[in-house]
Amino acid sequence: MPKRWLIRPHDAAQVQQLQRAAGVSAVVAQLLLARGIRTADQARQFLQAPLKSLCDPSTLPGAEAAAELLHQAVEQRRTIFIYGDYDVDGMSGCAILFRCLKRLGATVRYYIPNRLSQGYGLHAEALREIKEQGGQLVVTVDCGIASPEEAQLARQLGLGLIISDHHHPGRRLPEALAVVHPALPYQQAPFTGLCGAAVAFKLAWALCRRASGSQEKVAPPLARFLHQMLGYAALGTVADVVPLVGENRVLVRHGLEVLRQQPTVGVEALLRVSQLAGQPLASEDVAFALAPRLNAAGRLGQARLGVELLVTENPQRAAELAQYIDGLNQSRRSLEQSIYLAAVKQVKQHYPPEENAALVLCGHKWHPGVIGIVAGRLAEKYHRPVVMLSLDSSSEQLAVGSARSVGSFNLYEALAACEELLVEFGGHAAAAGLKVHPRHIETFRQQFCEQVDGTIAPEDRTAELLIDAEVPLGTLTLEAVRQLEQLAPFGEGNPRPVICTTGVELAGPPRTMGGGGRHLSLMLRQGPVQLRAVAFGQAEWAEPLERHQGPLAVAFRPVINQFNGRRSVELHLADWLTLEQLRATGSG
Repeated sequence: MPKRWLIRPHDAAQVQQLQRAAGVSAVVAQLLLARGIRTADQARQFLQAPLKSLCDPSTLPGAEAAAELLHQAVEQRRTIFIYGDYDVDGMSGCAILFRCLKRLGATVRYYIPNRLSQGYGLHAEALREIKEQGGQLVVTVDCGIASPEEAQLARQLGLGLIISDHHHPGRRLPEALAVVHPALPYQQAPFTGLCGAAVAFKLAWALCRRASGSQEKVAPPLARFLHQMLGYAALGTVADVVPLVGENRVLVRHGLEVLRQQPTVGVEALLRVSQLAGQPLASEDVAFALAPRLNAAGRLGQARLGVELLVTENPQRAAELAQYIDGLNQSRRSLEQSIYLAAVKQVKQHYPPEENAALVLCGHKWHPGVIGIVAGRLAEKYHRPVVMLSLDSSSEQLAVGSARSVGSFNLYEALAACEELLVEFGGHAAAAGLKVHPRHIETFRQQFCEQVDGTIAPEDRTAELLIDAEVPLGTLTLEAVRQLEQLAPFGEGNPRPVICTTGVELAGPPRTMGGGGRHLSLMLRQGPVQLRAVAFGQAEWAEPLERHQGPLAVAFRPVINQFNGRRSVELHLADWLTLEQLRATGSG
């Protein structure tokens, strides 16, 4: 479905003024203004992202109290369990606190719930198991803020409980020994957008200061340790798709350098299997190479192996774990692609998007750990809210579902409106999980689509692509793209700039590439200029592109590709339109 392209307007006088004041190029000034940066001071702060601009851990609610409790537990030789989530954010934060406490001489273990059999959050049976294994103090990472009943059980079991989390608090806060959270109802940190791993990093920072006997400084060995853990904070921050602004930008900017220059043995092994060892690291490398491998372990019920990789000091064990996790990721990709193709076929045969405001799709034995990824891909492809349901072979087993939204549509509210048909549901505006009895699926599909139809107007069902500038391909020199890289790290809240141009032709037939032929490689020509373009996950574009005769309009993200010591400009294709489609969609 063609997208509507929206090209950002810009004020030439404002661009020139910021260009002079901040000492940057015109294109960088234009992109800074598009990101709401108006002054030279703001520009320098954004571009330099100094490490000293991280807020003191004492400003994070609950961090000082939790650090004192942990310090006492270490001195009293109490057995501490780190209870982490099964995604990369939870794994990274769990590894930060585990390594910190281990360095301080604590008796410490970790517990990661199984995504497939237990699901997200702090679980009563897990607390009982921890108690049976001799646990005395539990520290959550990336979960627990919405678990008041489980906190009460911990108290009944005689388990001390410290909660560190970043998710939205529920109506009732858990009664724990300490709650570390950047945005509590009664107290907020200067920056509230931290992920779970970043919260864990701040807690480790406060604990290292307490162990150093100082309210401000950290002993040099612990300071070096914390600097290395910036890499893990960056892993969690990028993987959890929190906005890369403020402190998150600082953590990722410096954490990426740490991952490259001072990797732990586990990260080094992960870089090798990802073919990134010795290469400059960008946030996209974390998002599309490192994080998916670690996440695959969690999605396939083996998140403990991801944490073990991040905490091991044994290079041989790290290499074994990295190879195994890489294999899990290959299995995940294969599962994902087979489910995606089946879902696309289902859409074409039964639920044409032009006739359906939302898509509710189901298939037998679709892997519940993967359907969320596929739902996200389909939501992006069709610009519709998507619910993916996995059916068991038995008609009496509950269907397990994952849903993804588009735009500002609130998934949680839509599911709440269908609550009488659901056995269970939870999540937030953009993503949710649910369980439904198979006999209610068709009625649920009708009601859910009615909710979407009454909320999203037909004219808003066309996806929009925000474009930063329109330039000819000839202006995209290595130096010009290098200037764009000053705005990195890129990600949520600070996307890599999207450029468009028209009058482009194919310089040869497009070729599929990558595992399963999922990606597309093509050469684009505009006048005498010829550049390589790659379209990730868009192999289906090959046939219509080859069939089309005549010039195209293309939207892309320019990058610098480094291969065998050679640097060249490469285009990551975001979208393409025929000139007729460009006029018909009202783009411009």
